Amino acid sequence: MKLTFLGSGGGRFSAISQRRMTGGFRIDNLSGKNYHIDPGPGALVRTYQFGLDPRNINGVFVSHAHTDHYNDAEILIEAMTKGMTKRNGTIIGSPSVLGGYQKWGPCISKYHQSMSDKLVLKAGEVSELDGFTIKGTKTFHGDLAGVGFQIDYKGFKISYTSDTAYFDELVDYHKGSDILIASVLRPGIKSINGHMSTFNFIDLVKGVKPKVAIMTHLGLKMLASNPLTEAKKVNKETGVKTVAAFDGMSLNINYNNPRKFKMISLKDVNSNAHSCNKTLFKNERKNTFQGVIDNREFDELKIGKK
Repeated sequence: MKLTFLGSGGGRFSAISQRRMTGGFRIDNLSGKNYHIDPGPGALVRTYQFGLDPRNINGVFVSHAHTDHYNDAEILIEAMTKGMTKRNGTIIGSPSVLGGYQKWGPCISKYHQSMSDKLVLKAGEVSELDGFTIKGTKTFHGDLAGVGFQIDYKGFKISYTSDTAYFDELVDYHKGSDILIASVLRPGIKSINGHMSTFNFIDLVKGVKPKVAIMTHLGLKMLASNPLTEAKKVNKETGVKTVAAFDGMSLNINYNNPRKFKMISLKDVNSNAHSCNKTLFKNERKNTFQGVIDNREFDELKIGKK
């Protein structure tokens, strides 16, 4: 299984400024299928930018009705369905994303929902999907119908909190996870309504006890405080291997020993799957791995380059 982060930024101001990309992340080769999670602004372009192909996804998951999570969902659905000409894949989303809830959503048109299977995910409910189960997990966020998930593939569990404040039951929803991916918007104790800070994430990791913890959806204040430093704090306090995601980060996960993952920094490439020339991404290169180094957002992490 492979996790690829096509964006590690979060919040409206990260999305507007693109200080970090906001394309969400992919889970590839999960029971032989590929899924794009929370495809925010730029998800399609970032997919090509890092040498992936949006046409080989089998599902799109959107956790809630905020632009930095759903913006590119419809164009990815078109890629998945060969331009809405072939029935294919599954659209997984919260009630607000697929049907609308109060003032939130719907975020995906009936037209774009018409050529794929649909799964409305609610907190606490478990569904079968493509050889694994997926459980909706509760969130406390602006969109009251938003959800995270916990996937169980033959006993190997991957959790994603999506955007949420910390609350006691959050540990119970994600208990037993091998990989815990969380939206951690702010550093230290500086949490804001509907989001976690590093301090909150430490409590979550202590309770869940995953093999690996990944911080993503990083806000501007988190970037200013150095995400690697915050990840080290989590590691020190919990004893759990903790990673601060960066744009283009790809992790090859070993089901038997997830702590021994292989980390790769994907190049900003002219993808073979894309017909544009190499100048397309000239102005985007500042946002990739080298840009993270230049901005001193981490300083001691040793990784290989693909």
